[in-house]
Amino acid sequence: MADDAEDLIERQRLRRRLVFWRLLTVAAVAVALVIAYGQLSTSEIGDHVAVLKVSGVIEGDDRREATLDRIAGDDSVQALIVRINSPGGTFVGGETLYLALQRVAAEKPVVAVMDDVAASAGYMIAMAGDHVIARQGTITGSIGVIFPTTQVYEFFDEFGVTFENIKSDPLKANPTPFEETLPAARDSMQEMVDQLQVVFVSIVDAGRPKLDTAAIQQLADGRVFSGVQALENGLIDELGGDREARAWLMAEHDISDSLPAQDVKIDDDLPWYAEFLRETGKSVLPEPLTLDGLLALWQPDLQ
Repeated sequence: MADDAEDLIERQRLRRRLVFWRLLTVAAVAVALVIAYGQLSTSEIGDHVAVLKVSGVIEGDDRREATLDRIAGDDSVQALIVRINSPGGTFVGGETLYLALQRVAAEKPVVAVMDDVAASAGYMIAMAGDHVIARQGTITGSIGVIFPTTQVYEFFDEFGVTFENIKSDPLKANPTPFEETLPAARDSMQEMVDQLQVVFVSIVDAGRPKLDTAAIQQLADGRVFSGVQALENGLIDELGGDREARAWLMAEHDISDSLPAQDVKIDDDLPWYAEFLRETGKSVLPEPLTLDGLLALWQPDLQ
């Protein structure tokens, strides 16, 4: 009887081990499939047209730039369509993305397609395209640079609250919300903004070779244009959308409109708590206040 009990226990133990190893094998196969899928290169997908969607406020993104560099060297990507729906963003964010798109454009055709808004840095990145398309009602342009600042010291004075900063020089951390902006600080900020405006105009000048520099400078006063107005002023090449982009690629580069379009995937590897804090900050604060540095941003209710 004891032997039978021991045999039963041993068989149950073996059965549990067998179940364990079967589950482990299934899990290992699943992990291998996930890894294989994640590492699937666009070359294994076959020839296609890549579509990069740029939406919201433009900031620097190392993963996005790395992905664009990979696309530039991927022979299976026949062209890149950049779908833009953005009011702009930081100047450096726009400049960095513009340069990354330029590296792609050096290897294959790039078409910029504007959706609802492609203003400021959103327009800047479109200048990397060989062909720029917008809808009739697209809001675009806003070629300009802004350094936003707020002053609240007079408000706090009403409540007897004062701020004192011990600084190495009066220009340190000026302008600041907590003290009056010094004329020298305002002049310094204006000089910096003016210099970056020259950079912005030069980017538009390179992207709009049919326009002379004087015409671009007249258009670069910060105003926005509808798609119709942008076409009339030479800021874009055509009215339309993806259909017109594919037709242009077919006509100018013999890239068949029957090739599949593949969205560019950029993984966001932020941990959940960082993602939560980022999104919470955006929902609580006005978006310009969550950005650092000089801005190339169009937002009617900024004030």
